[in-house]
Amino acid sequence: MNIRLKEEHSLRVCKEILQLGKSLNLNQNALRLAETIALFHDIGRFEQFRTYGTFNDKVSENHATLGLKVLEETNVLSRLTKTQRSIAFKAIGYHNVRKLPDPADENPDCLLYSKLLRDADKLDIWRVVTTYYAHRHKHRNPALELELPDTPGYSLCFVEDILNNRISNSHALKTYNDMKLLQLGWIFDINFTRTFLYIQQRQIIEKIITTLPDTEDIRKIQNHLNEYLKKIGNS
Repeated sequence: MNIRLKEEHSLRVCKEILQLGKSLNLNQNALRLAETIALFHDIGRFEQFRTYGTFNDKVSENHATLGLKVLEETNVLSRLTKTQRSIAFKAIGYHNVRKLPDPADENPDCLLYSKLLRDADKLDIWRVVTTYYAHRHKHRNPALELELPDTPGYSLCFVEDILNNRISNSHALKTYNDMKLLQLGWIFDINFTRTFLYIQQRQIIEKIITTLPDTEDIRKIQNHLNEYLKKIGNS
């Protein structure tokens, strides 16, 4: 089931990245490269789950790094040019880092494809998790919960990060609710106007907020994120 989940995720990320790329008026060659990167961005997940039985990088191995090893060993990207392969490898390697390199330290094309992949990946992860949260009472999947304890509370560091427009560190996760707050904070790592539009249209914030405890902290977070999106929309 979890292998199928990742297969379907990769295919949907391909669709998301094409939509984002078209919104930027990328040409067909650029779109093909973006789609290729999206298709293979999570190739390391399959080996990760086969070897460790988990999707939790913290207790297994960095799935992006593992994916690069698989791509090297299989030479599946051999038909790309040397430049395209370099961009693909870097974008895949960067897709799960907390923060991309500074523009002064990395090739602009590499950063463009990395940003496209990161936005497309988040859009589909949000789709997967919000669907799961809504139907979790019918069937639980520990792999989607990173085996985190489902307790009523949450770590205040994630609240503080969101209220200060900071991206949280996944290594600080202690509870299931922490993971939801981490996912809300991804909004501060979004790169394209079209992605922000999709976040609003798909009601990502509302769908995650409704699964969190009804506390003053969570209400502050909801208001803060909605104001942030409104500000982005008006800029």
